[in-house]
Amino acid sequence: MSDDTKILHVYQAGPLTVVGFAGQELLDQVNIATCRDEIKSLVAECETKILAFDLSGVRLIPSGLLGLLTSLKDLGVEVQIYNPSDDVREVLEITKLDRVIPVQEVDLDGSSNDLDDDD
Repeated sequence: MSDDTKILHVYQAGPLTVVGFAGQELLDQVNIATCRDEIKSLVAECETKILAFDLSGVRLIPSGLLGLLTSLKDLGVEVQIYNPSDDVREVLEITKLDRVIPVQEVDLDGSSNDLDDDD
């Protein structure tokens, strides 16, 4: 698959692989099947154990992508979500996906804060 047809932007690859959508606000044009194929290849090539989705800049995600996120456990990886917008965070709370997928706010310096902590 050429870089022009790839959906995901890979920020880091390896046991912890971080992917995102290059700051796209709306992901309504994402082909879920193509996205899943990209993820499967990436996980296999990089021997990924944790697959993190950086949702920086993303305001809305389609329900099919939420379904994809939950199905990725079938690949034997832990899925995490980084930097969701308030709207995306609300969807994750309403669907209770934030209970099965860790949600974190990750700073540019590499530190993170678990969003589930209400300190």
